[in-house]
Amino acid sequence: MRTSFRRNVLHTVIRAVATVAVVAVPLAAQDLGIAIGEKAPGGPLESLAGQTVDLASLLGKQPVVIEFWATWCGNCKQLEPAMRAAITKHGAQVKFVTVAVSVNQSFERVKAWQAANMMPGEMLYDRTGTVSGAYDVPATSYGVVVDRSGKVVYTGVGGTQNIDAAIRKAL
Repeated sequence: MRTSFRRNVLHTVIRAVATVAVVAVPLAAQDLGIAIGEKAPGGPLESLAGQTVDLASLLGKQPVVIEFWATWCGNCKQLEPAMRAAITKHGAQVKFVTVAVSVNQSFERVKAWQAANMMPGEMLYDRTGTVSGAYDVPATSYGVVVDRSGKVVYTGVGGTQNIDAAIRKAL
């Protein structure tokens, strides 16, 4: 009887710890990456035409939404409709930049994906990972919203981010 009781208590504790861990993971994910309030860094990226673009040249003029993205990323695909809707709604007053990371995808693969899918906004390739490193990107589908003064006002990870609410923080 005691062994059965101990086993039940142990299973209850394990379930409780697992539940807390699962609930805490999304909260912890928001703590990763560049800090809210920091000045958004620039860095060298490559346009799909092969030109070098310094991300700094796109910051500090108007709000900017940056998504660190990959062709193979399921969360990025899930977030895509919200990004397209946000571009339609806010595209006249907000700059949208997709930064294609170089992990497991080539420049050519990104270029082919863009030709087939035509994601609006500016798509740039982070060949060296310098910009991803500067933003301390924890995962693909990492979104960063920067206000017109160049300060980070939002970061988030995953396919269910409320991009519209994040943009309102920058307007």
